[in-house]
Amino acid sequence: MNAKILYTALAVLIGLSSFANSNSYNFEENLDFENSELIGGGKYGDDSVACITNLSLYKEYYKQWKSTSYKSEAVNDAIIPWRKVYNGCPKASQKMYQDGVKMMEYYFMKADEDTKQAYVDTVEMIYLKRLEYFPTKKGKSQKGSLYGRLGVSIMKKSPNNADKAYDYLKESVALEQGNSSVSNLVYYFRATIKKVKMGHAEATLVVDTYDELSTLIDENIDANIDNPKKLAQWETARGNVEKTFEPYATCDALVGIYSKKMEETPEDIDLLKKVTKILKKKKCTDSPLFFTATENLYALEPTPNAAMLMGKMLISKENYTEAAKLMEEAVEMIEDPREQADILSDLGKIYYKLNQYPKARTYARKALKLNPADGMSYILIGDMYAASADKCGSNDLEKKTAYWAAVDKYYQAKKANPELADLANKRVATYSKYFPQMDKIFFHDLVEGSSYKVECWINETTTVRAAK
Repeated sequence: MNAKILYTALAVLIGLSSFANSNSYNFEENLDFENSELIGGGKYGDDSVACITNLSLYKEYYKQWKSTSYKSEAVNDAIIPWRKVYNGCPKASQKMYQDGVKMMEYYFMKADEDTKQAYVDTVEMIYLKRLEYFPTKKGKSQKGSLYGRLGVSIMKKSPNNADKAYDYLKESVALEQGNSSVSNLVYYFRATIKKVKMGHAEATLVVDTYDELSTLIDENIDANIDNPKKLAQWETARGNVEKTFEPYATCDALVGIYSKKMEETPEDIDLLKKVTKILKKKKCTDSPLFFTATENLYALEPTPNAAMLMGKMLISKENYTEAAKLMEEAVEMIEDPREQADILSDLGKIYYKLNQYPKARTYARKALKLNPADGMSYILIGDMYAASADKCGSNDLEKKTAYWAAVDKYYQAKKANPELADLANKRVATYSKYFPQMDKIFFHDLVEGSSYKVECWINETTTVRAAK
């Protein structure tokens, strides 16, 4: 902070003549902010009468100011006794600090560009002094909450002080965890990005912070699945964080961010875990960086998770037999249901590629049991049914009934995951053309709309439909 800003910030707290509405106010004689923190041992300081008087006066003037929707000049009357309470008896009232911030924000809005920073610095002083004298509220620590509010305030009013805001917000999230507000999480990420853009940190910090926040958000979404209000808050947080991360979320951007780090420390296990995790999350598993990171991680730490990642890499290389071995090894040991569902879904795709349809369907069904929203597993089963049509039946009608079962799965796919609607609808349009004609249905004594059991390995009940 340069001398001019420091001087002005202190002046805000100690009282300039404009606040006192008096030309006789001696600024130099009252510049004792640092010593004022030591004043008073009790709640009302050394001079309890003066403290209580000033407390009452500031509250009355503040009430008048509030009644004007915080727009009148009454704030100038409130600031004089408020400042005396702040300096002389800082333990007297916690509400005094909240009101002080509100008044400084008013002056910030009225200030010219040269002095705005002084009010930001003053707000910071007020928060830190509140933390010193009131670190708890109702018996619980409020450090995390106050650090968060302070960090958000700095980012909103003075984004060029992103380094400071980042430090406060990082501490806030570390302390609050699942109690963090959406605002704190979003501004923590914005402060991170601003810090990087200013050249004060490497771009990897953006991805690391994204990883930290997305993990925290996912955990709290899972924990609040039965609490609609909290669930909505955490889903809002996820949407905001994902939107902010978009410029860094492309595979090219992520590879560019991590490539240099990987070259410098190719055997850093923590780095390898970060790289493989974020590239997997953003579906960049066919990049050379993912291959390298996965191979290095599996060689250094052949855990179930590393085996799973190695399996994904082998899928990309179309080495399905070896991929299946690693995936089957991993799924037995990984405990996270989401990871299990992901692996089971991959095993379904692997055995589909190996033309082992019954085994592929078994894994797809297991994946759906753990993750009913896995629409791609329904697509996979539908594709296998359609591919089996000509082999499942002894006459022209029977060889077309598998298409009924296939289309059923495509409808289930878009119901499970509406984002797959376009893909599912295209499949429905393609394979509905292969339904048997009405005359063939009539010839085999069937009625459109009735139930029908498709035999062969499919062995599912579907609905009789004619080609349109």
